[in-house]
Amino acid sequence: MTVEPSLDQRTDPPAPSTATRETLEDYTLRFAPRSYRKWSTGVVGVSALGGIAYLADFAIGANIGISYGTTNALWGIAIFAVVIFATGLPLAYYAARYNVDLDLITRGSGFGYYGSVVTNVIFASFTFIFFALEGSIMAQGLELGLGVPLWLGYAVSTLVIFPLVIYGMKVLSTLQVWTTPLWLVLMVLPFVYLVVSHPESVSSFFAYQGENGQGATDVGSMLLAAGVCLSLIAQIAEQIDYLRFMPPKTPENSRRWWSAMLLAGPGWVIFGALKQAIGLFLAVYLIANVADGASVANEPVHQFLEIYNGFLPGWLAMTLAVVLVVISQIKINVTNAYSGSLAWTNSYTRLTRHYPGRLVFLGLNLLIALVLMEANMFDFLNTILGFYANCGIAWIVVVASDIVFNKYLLKLSPLRPEFRRGMLYAVNPVGFVSMAVAAGVSILVFFGGLGSAIRPYSPLVAIGLALVLPPLLAVATGGRYYLRRTDDGIELPMLDEHGNPSGAVLTCHVCRQDYERPDMAACATHDAYVCSLCLSTDKVADHVLPAS
Repeated sequence: MTVEPSLDQRTDPPAPSTATRETLEDYTLRFAPRSYRKWSTGVVGVSALGGIAYLADFAIGANIGISYGTTNALWGIAIFAVVIFATGLPLAYYAARYNVDLDLITRGSGFGYYGSVVTNVIFASFTFIFFALEGSIMAQGLELGLGVPLWLGYAVSTLVIFPLVIYGMKVLSTLQVWTTPLWLVLMVLPFVYLVVSHPESVSSFFAYQGENGQGATDVGSMLLAAGVCLSLIAQIAEQIDYLRFMPPKTPENSRRWWSAMLLAGPGWVIFGALKQAIGLFLAVYLIANVADGASVANEPVHQFLEIYNGFLPGWLAMTLAVVLVVISQIKINVTNAYSGSLAWTNSYTRLTRHYPGRLVFLGLNLLIALVLMEANMFDFLNTILGFYANCGIAWIVVVASDIVFNKYLLKLSPLRPEFRRGMLYAVNPVGFVSMAVAAGVSILVFFGGLGSAIRPYSPLVAIGLALVLPPLLAVATGGRYYLRRTDDGIELPMLDEHGNPSGAVLTCHVCRQDYERPDMAACATHDAYVCSLCLSTDKVADHVLPAS
């Protein structure tokens, strides 16, 4: 007969397993504990914003402007910015306040423990689509500046990322903080030069009617432009992968905490919208003033090279253009690769109850992105992004709707995000069905299945359904599918006196490691505690608490 140790008894822990070591490195599948979150609000904010250094915004802005004209493109960018800020705010707040990533938030916001696997796949798709897009831009820069063939440039832009992502937040925060000042100077300089030395370029920009000269103000064109931009809506999930490491919010740091959360969370879209507008501005200048400029106007590396050539020696212009491209693409693709590896790992571990290691899925994500690059996805960018936008909008807006309406207004969803196995139902129809309907109908609209007249309105269809359905389904089900049980068997409070997750430490009797209170639950078969990862990998559910 074996005797379990009492709850307050400590034994010498064994050497951590591979799963334990890797999740402790960056808390891949779990709550990020207070003991690990040693960075200031400023460092976390700058690290999160470092990921939006990508140049794809310049290509997106140029593409929609060339297709629909400046006026329609700018209105589309404005619609995109408003939607993303409004939907991103509740998600960013929850991540920074409760120190969990968007997958863990999604589980407790209408999807259930297994229901959020689908949204994880959507997010993982976002990371490799945009990794491929950003890698393509980097390869273009290497080809232009160093003569590297595109196929080899794709491989280089992929392989260089792997070693930078292995060590997670510790390396990423340093990389983002130290490269941001140089990136800002190199990006802003060409724009300032054009505005000061060629003021007529501003009026030409606003008068531009698109490649067919038919870009008059039109609501349909605005919404089609917004739909392409809204493919970036899942970027908030990458911001959250940094924001979950925010320090506890206290009366002393409240102002700094809110500023960092707002700017690095939903505020990323302010910088994104500005980059899209600048990308279009540079494209219009190239089309009007550079021979054969129209053929390369939507390629950021050519945009910057041509402007640099206007006031710098050729060799220096080329050097700075390549440096800007490389820095920008590395800054974003370390984030794409990192976030993608987290998303794949989360899904796989829940479905198989086996943890193969984050690095396995880091390699998988990079491989998929490389295949997309070699397939030349840059040539059909608008179609890919327009289609993807419908899936991303459905997911993000459903979660935001659940937080705002079901948690705060209707009180049908638990206010604190629950993510532990055993505490949640496998699937919650509130979020899962809402997202499936919103995505399915909007994709049908996008491909003209309900008529060409409403095709441009597919983003609005996705937003409208994703906003309305969660509260309707929550009321219809009475909120009964949010929590499988309300008591996790631990008497210690979950939050401290300031409303932050408690820093109280408990020992998991399975892996014998110490974790903080929000990551723990009572064990169903032993008089002891068990951590969330051991619950996730429990193949026979021995430790999972029964429904109550």
